[in-house]
Amino acid sequence: MKTEGPKSRFAAHGYAGIAIIIVAEALLFSRNQFVGHWFTPIVWTGYIFFVDALIYKLRGRSLLTTDRLEFLVIAIISIAGWWLFEFYNAPRFWKSNLELWWHYHNLEPNLFLRRAGYDWAFATIFPAMFETAELFTITVFKQQKQRVAVRFSKPTLAVLGVLGAVGSIAPFVFPSEWLAPLVWLSLILLLDPVNTLRGWPSLAGDLGHGDWRRLWSLLMSGLVCGVLWEFWNYWAISKWTYTVPYFGNVKIFEMPVLGFLGFPPFAIECWAMYIFCRSLLTSRPATVETGGAQIHITTRPES
Repeated sequence: MKTEGPKSRFAAHGYAGIAIIIVAEALLFSRNQFVGHWFTPIVWTGYIFFVDALIYKLRGRSLLTTDRLEFLVIAIISIAGWWLFEFYNAPRFWKSNLELWWHYHNLEPNLFLRRAGYDWAFATIFPAMFETAELFTITVFKQQKQRVAVRFSKPTLAVLGVLGAVGSIAPFVFPSEWLAPLVWLSLILLLDPVNTLRGWPSLAGDLGHGDWRRLWSLLMSGLVCGVLWEFWNYWAISKWTYTVPYFGNVKIFEMPVLGFLGFPPFAIECWAMYIFCRSLLTSRPATVETGGAQIHITTRPES
């Protein structure tokens, strides 16, 4: 049985993260053009530094201190994962510039720098949510409580996987602004059963053991990061806006209010994508907390 590491000092990169957030905010509101255009990747880098340092202080290990290679893997999967979502948003990009749901404004005119900005911003998405979820697992949801176990049979998992596959393909075959919910739900139904059946960490596996901690941690991380994404995006110069067919004019910041319901499952979807992609890179990791609450894969035992 794995035990938590001893509490440690607050790492230096945590102070750097706080400084980055404060300075970026100050420069943004002083109308600094450079920071205004690059605000999203800058501020989220600071956020990741800060939360990671909190995790290190509380747990004695973290992605940026003891699992840096895993952090790099997560960042690369994050970039690739969000480009997939960009494809969902513009499934006929070779025919037109029509974007179905979100639209970018005031982007860097240099295409090479714009691509660098895209990838930098996209690289922060999965790490931000996973770091936040990890923080929830060692604080709010630290104690395992006896809960009802929900067990999924193999036929049930297979059916869910088929439904997820259909839902994942449909937005490409029938592009429609009405299909946004499928984008944020179908990959969960497709990949989590696959991860379960292949013996990798999964929410279906957790629930089968009556362990709901990872589920709640991911849901909360999606909500927290979603609110912060929209809050910080609202003030930035380079930003995104949305067009959706249902209550699109009722907004909090730039996000239609119903859109906030998509952030919690989005975190679960991204985690299922990460576990699936990670499983393709190696055999079973040295540490897999079956039924546990750990968010990222650990390739060496904890002390």
